[in-house]
Amino acid sequence: METSDIDDRLLADSHYLGDLNTSALLLSRNAILPWFIVVPDTRLQDLLDLPQEHSDAVIADCAAISTFIKQVLGYGKVNFAGLGNVVPQMHLHIIGRREGDACWPQPVWGNLPEGDSYTAEQLDNWQRELAQVAGLTPRALP
Repeated sequence: METSDIDDRLLADSHYLGDLNTSALLLSRNAILPWFIVVPDTRLQDLLDLPQEHSDAVIADCAAISTFIKQVLGYGKVNFAGLGNVVPQMHLHIIGRREGDACWPQPVWGNLPEGDSYTAEQLDNWQRELAQVAGLTPRALP
């Protein structure tokens, strides 16, 4: 997917890590929680409107990110949502959660405090690990 294909509001708050099988993978700049955003390559706005085969492939990408969050990052819970009320472009949120995190047990929306940013080294490491776990094709980060 090209950067120009992704809504500027998503890019403004995220690192564009690379591309999965069916989607672009973004990571929220706020490093307080691992908050990934999967942007499927489609003009449709809602996941449930995708043809079954495409939907299955997008869900497989999301499941791979969930596996990364649980097995590599060590989070026991993953929140998964597709809202699109502010940014209509289809994008799916996959967020690592654990008891005692910055928002626990509340949802992250409206409750997430500002946190530090990711270091270049951490982003690079995660891209390499995501390539192994989820098949990410990494993108050069600015």
